[in-house]
Amino acid sequence: MNQKHCVQTNMAKSGILVIVSALVVLAVCGVFAEEKEYVLTLDHTNLTETVAKHNFIVLEFYAPWCGHCKNLAPEYEKAASELSSHDPPIVLAKYDASDEANRELSKQYEIQGFPTIKILRDGGKKVQEYNGPREAAGIVSYLKKQVGPASAEIKSKEDATNLIDEKSIFVVGIFPDPSGEKFENYLTLAEKLRGEVDFAHTVDAKHLPRGGPVNKPTLRLLKPFDELFVDFEDFEVDAMEKFISESSIPIVTIFDNDPNNHPYVNKFFEGTNAKALLFVNFSSDFDAFKSKYNDVAVLYKGDGVSFLLGDVEAGQGAFEYFGLKPEQAPVIIIMDTEEQKYVKDHVEPDAIAAYLKDYKDGKLKPHVKSQPIPEVNDEPVKVVVRDTLQDMVYNSGKNVLLEFYAPWCGHCKSLAPILDEVAVSFESNADVLIAKLDATANDLPKGDFDVQGFPTMYFRSASGNLSQYNGERTKEAIIEFIENNRDKPAQSDSAKVDSAKDEL
Repeated sequence: MNQKHCVQTNMAKSGILVIVSALVVLAVCGVFAEEKEYVLTLDHTNLTETVAKHNFIVLEFYAPWCGHCKNLAPEYEKAASELSSHDPPIVLAKYDASDEANRELSKQYEIQGFPTIKILRDGGKKVQEYNGPREAAGIVSYLKKQVGPASAEIKSKEDATNLIDEKSIFVVGIFPDPSGEKFENYLTLAEKLRGEVDFAHTVDAKHLPRGGPVNKPTLRLLKPFDELFVDFEDFEVDAMEKFISESSIPIVTIFDNDPNNHPYVNKFFEGTNAKALLFVNFSSDFDAFKSKYNDVAVLYKGDGVSFLLGDVEAGQGAFEYFGLKPEQAPVIIIMDTEEQKYVKDHVEPDAIAAYLKDYKDGKLKPHVKSQPIPEVNDEPVKVVVRDTLQDMVYNSGKNVLLEFYAPWCGHCKSLAPILDEVAVSFESNADVLIAKLDATANDLPKGDFDVQGFPTMYFRSASGNLSQYNGERTKEAIIEFIENNRDKPAQSDSAKVDSAKDEL
């Protein structure tokens, strides 16, 4: 080996050593180290143990395939990072509730969809729904309030200004002497509702932005609509909760594209009252209807009916749900506590009061949503709509397997070719019918069918026995179920006479 080659080789070795050394230094310094994750990842092996160790922990139930979960993930992580330095630290965790091994523990938290976030207190003994924002800053702000006392003390006007959001519902307990049963009941209520409403208490009403002085325990609800504040003096926990629920909804809830109105729209739909919804074009008809509708709402205040005035543009989802079209506006819809619906389209402002009176007097005929009856229905799986349900299912005298589906449901799409095969296998059996009904476009009769998800299948035998199918979604399993549960078709009166003649 010549000298030049040796020098080059030594230089190359030296260069490699320098690079390797540099990489080691960078690794030690953390340049190539994995970025720390502040959100704890839990599973069935450590969930219960971890929750039991914390007086306060926030737990997200997620599924890896869920788009909303993916959108939340970076915001949740960012919030966890910031809250880790809070005093005391606030711990955020996540739990894959879609994993088969994790599902059993998920059931005790009653998870209905993803993502679901729960606040767990006292080692998991108290479970509270997270009702806050889904972006990092909002999550941080919301949880800082949740980790403190359920009711903050207001000692000055400055305290009130810092605590009270003029655009939100805020409840203040006024106690000249903050002790005794009424004060304890108030704190119990504040703890119970702390995820839904902000609470504070004070010894003097003069610190508050609205309302006059009081000399006895008083519950004051501040709100950004209607009378702006309302006082209440019954300190039974249930009575206070009912008062807050009813007072937190405007006399007329406005449903438009303004995000400030959305919390009240949610409260409106979550309420237990019957609901009156009036949809008009805000750009042209708002002023003509607002005053008249408000007068009717005032008339029925406290009478079990809540009122909403919605913009047609914002209410597209409502129109689809009720099976209506925007051109039917102005339209008023009444939905009672049994979910019966009553509809009057092209309503005039002066006709609203009379329509509500007819509803209260029981004079209105319920509106039933149905797709049009198909002109052609010759596929193996027959189409049922609400208007043909009676004839095709209840009165057909056939053994009917009826699928309730949603057009967007992936599981329903996977089931469709299987049901086609089942239907074809029974084509020579006139007493068996395989059918489907779009449960998003047709109202279901109350009581018979419990449809909580899609697809849901029910089997009604020819003699009227009704049962839900919960077996495997295979051709063989469904056929076996039908064969085991089918009856012969019920005979018509004329058939019975002919049979009697034959016997004679």
